[in-house]
This record gives sequence, C-alpha cells and structure tokens, in this order.
Amino acid sequence: MNEKEKLLLSYIEENPFMTQQELSERSGMSRSAVAGYISNLVKQGKILGRAYVLPKKNGITCIGGANIDRKLQLDGTFIPETSNPAKTEQSGGGVARNIAENLGRLGKQANLITVVGEDTEGSWLLSQTKPFADVSTSQRLLNESTGAYSAILDEEGEMMFALADMSIYESVDIGFIDKRWGLISSSEMVLLDTNFPEDVLKYIIRRCQTEGVPLTIIPVSEPKVLKLPTSLEGVSWFICNKGEAETYVGMKIETEGDYFKAAKAITQRGAERVVITRGDKGLIYYTTYKEARAVLPPKVEVADVTGAGDALVAGILFGYLKGSDTDGACRIGVICSSITLQSKFTVAPTLNKTKLQQEFSHYY
Repeated sequence: MNEKEKLLLSYIEENPFMTQQELSERSGMSRSAVAGYISNLVKQGKILGRAYVLPKKNGITCIGGANIDRKLQLDGTFIPETSNPAKTEQSGGGVARNIAENLGRLGKQANLITVVGEDTEGSWLLSQTKPFADVSTSQRLLNESTGAYSAILDEEGEMMFALADMSIYESVDIGFIDKRWGLISSSEMVLLDTNFPEDVLKYIIRRCQTEGVPLTIIPVSEPKVLKLPTSLEGVSWFICNKGEAETYVGMKIETEGDYFKAAKAITQRGAERVVITRGDKGLIYYTTYKEARAVLPPKVEVADVTGAGDALVAGILFGYLKGSDTDGACRIGVICSSITLQSKFTVAPTLNKTKLQQEFSHYY
C-alpha cells in the first residue's frame, strides 16, 4: 500500500460507513482519486467492499452525546464576582458515551453512535472510549468542534451549575441514522439520549416502535426533554430526574406521592417502565404492570456527583438484560451509581462485575 491508501484505510477502519465524498473531503483528495485508491484496496484484499458490515446480533447501542467533560471543584466557599480557587479535571463525557463505557466496564457489549469534531479532543475521546465500546459507527465531522461540558462543583462535590457547547449535534440528520439502522435494529436494546435534533429523536422513537426494537430514553436535561414527543408508545424504559419529569408532564413534584403520580403520567403516555431519580434519596419506579416502589441508596462518601446518573442507567439496563425484574434492575443501577459517586471520575475506573457483585451483596 502507498501512503494515500494507508490514510484512506485508516479512515475506513474508523468509520466503515464513510462515503467516498466524505473520504475525499477529509483526505483532501479528489473523489475520483479516492475511488481509484478504494478499487486498489479491494483488489489487495484490504477491504471487502464499502459499508457492507453485518450488524452485531447482541449488545446495547447508545445513540447521542460524546463530549469532553471539564470539572472545576471549589477549594472553599464560593464568593461571587471574584476569582475562586479550584481544581480542574478533564475526562470523557456525554450521556450516551458515558453509559456505553459503563456498560463495557460491566462486561456488556456496547456500541456508540455519536459525532465528534475533526480535532484533538475528538481523537482523544474516541480513543478513550474504544476499549469499552464499539465506536466504528461514530463519525468525525469537519469544521465542527467536539462537544464540551463544563461543570462547577462546590467544595462538597455537588454541582452548582454547568455549561455545555453541543452545537455539533445539530449536524446530525435522519440520513445519518438510516446509514446505521442495520446495527440499531439488531440491538438487544437501544439507548437514546436527547442531544440530537428533535426530528431525529422522533424518527428513532417511531421506527423502533414500528420494528419492535426495545428502546430506553434518557432526557439529559430539562430543556432537552421538551424535544420528545407526547407519545412514548414502544418505549421500554424512561429514566429521568425530578426536574425532567416535572417539565415533561407539566406538574410540580413536592411529595413522595407526586413522584409516583408523575411516573404514572409518563406510563400513560406509553412508556412501559419509568424511573425518576431523587438524588441522595435514591429513586422511585412505576410500571404499566402496576409495580411501584422507592429504592433507597447506600450511604457513601461522595467525591463527585457527575456521571452517577449515567452509571445508574447502565446498571439498570445491565441487570434488566441479564434477567432481573424491575426492582432488581433498579437496585443494580443504584449500586453502580454509588460506586461512581465515590470516584472523582465521570465513569468510575473501579466499576466492574466483581465490584458490583461485592457492593450489591453488602448493601442488599
């Protein structure tokens, strides 16, 4: 192979669904030149054809955000309108990406469908994720910056506020999803966060419903939950926090009974199982099978709350696909969350099946 063939092959290995036009734009070669080099690679047996990749039969496909997470934690009490001493950490982030990595650490096959920029951050993010999830159907976009999320934490590790630059996700369209539908449709479960445009989210939800593909929805934030359609028919799991539930159903949650009322209202929109998280008070769940219960978490020393919700979701889906009932799956999720709360990292490096089993046996 010559150097240009090697370059094109590296791009194809990274994303087998890349078109010749995309290869041309990324490499700086003409489209006709790309076609010639592709033909040579086929003749050499380096590739067997473009994008005819058989979808995997198992695993959870996570669709949505992959960001750079930057966390700044105050060294003391916050003083407004002045410089405050803080410690900074950077890690891989994004709801779909975090859940995919958590699943991989638990030994569950995960696939990540996302977009990142053609920049240093995008390269770093995919390389950090690759050991835990298949990122071959993710795409790098020219002239776009990788998504970035910056959280300000108080001295106790609780979030004060966060800022997010997610403009890259507006580049995602239905055609992007269609190219990857073979993988999506063959998944054990599809996990969808709400970072992509509204029309794309609605398309995925309706197509999963039509084709009987199990789907879990994670709203990501209060503003983004409003992207979701009123009907959630076909949704297997809807997992959100208090603020997201309030915004979606248009009610105020003030008592424990209100949590169950909100969850029931979401099931009436079509979701089969609804989980609403309650911070240090754990979660409640309500299902169309009239199951309803609160699950309390173990008391742990919190190092950082960022990523705990993503670990909860990964644990719930891990348990559910292993055969646990709703209650058992939620308890597994709570333990994964508690392990993450004790870590300074968005995804706890200590999370694995052995650690999960030990902690679960200890607390439950």
